Amino acid sequence: MSNVVAPKGLEGIVATSSSICFIDGDAGVLSYRGIDIHELAERSTFEECAYLLWFGKLPNTSELANFATQLAAARKLDPKIIDLLHSVPTTASPMQVLRTAVSLLSIYDADEADCSHDANVRKSFRLTAQIPMIVALFDRIRKGKPVVEADHKLSHAGNFLWMLNGERPSETATRAFDIALILHADHELNASTFAARVIAATLADIHSAITGAIGALKGPLHGGANEATMRLLYAIDKAGADPIEYVKQMFAEKKKISGFGHRVYHTEDPRATHLRRMSEELGKAAGSTKWFDLSRKIELYVKEQKKLNANVDFYSASTYTTLGIDIDLFTPIFAISRIAGWAAHVIEQHDDNRLIRPRADYVGPAYPSRYIPIAER
Repeated sequence: MSNVVAPKGLEGIVATSSSICFIDGDAGVLSYRGIDIHELAERSTFEECAYLLWFGKLPNTSELANFATQLAAARKLDPKIIDLLHSVPTTASPMQVLRTAVSLLSIYDADEADCSHDANVRKSFRLTAQIPMIVALFDRIRKGKPVVEADHKLSHAGNFLWMLNGERPSETATRAFDIALILHADHELNASTFAARVIAATLADIHSAITGAIGALKGPLHGGANEATMRLLYAIDKAGADPIEYVKQMFAEKKKISGFGHRVYHTEDPRATHLRRMSEELGKAAGSTKWFDLSRKIELYVKEQKKLNANVDFYSASTYTTLGIDIDLFTPIFAISRIAGWAAHVIEQHDDNRLIRPRADYVGPAYPSRYIPIAER
């Protein structure tokens, strides 16, 4: 038995070396390949960030144009995937469907058995293009709406909104969604990314790793906080309640308010800074800031009473709702963005691989314990 006590949930444990993402929780810093998330959110695009994550540098003009062209060209699904989306119950959750569809994608991928660097990059293009298509197509199919074909002329963000809503998105909506994708693209060794790296470390293919990541993201402690936040806002609005009094009562009943605090950040989540502004701007553009106003009142009260900061999930809820996105699509949208980071980590893992095999701090009965014959039990 070890004398070292492992922290619960491996908190603070360094599990690998990576050049992809840097976080300083005390200073509220998040960066991709050393570039601050605030700069990327204000000046970049999702396509540029995905290039940065996969190739380790910002692209020049021609490299970015080629990247965007390759990503757009990958917007196609084998007919068997479309058949799957039509065949599953319309009551299935989008995350269930996404997890199953991504696993099925591997069967129809020409590079499925090739885990070389170049093959992983090719598969990353396809997965990044296909995941938003799966989410959008299933949502329309379950609602009895006609499927919308991908538009290769639109940006990654714009094409998803087009395929989801069947309407040309405004520049404001497209840019807001693009920023949301940038903010969620990577976050070091969160649960889903760590799951992907563990799977990739066995030399399993990238589709297996991403399927595992989606499985981890499906859990409410990882991907469901913004859904819970929006349900809270809906409940307050339906009750016609004062948000402060409503939250005060929740505190009295020892109930958790989703969207606050973070395992890593001890100051404001830098992603929340941009989502707060986006929530307000989208509300103004839509002619109603109701969801932002409710969120802001709750945020200020929770910070005053509990000294907790809003995290990335809190304002993404009102942002997505103002964009006309259903609650049960919030977590799949997380995957639409995070596939860029997941892919980068799988590529990095396969490029310099060692099987991930940690040890456990044994806390069971003392060794040796006597085996008791069944007749004596």
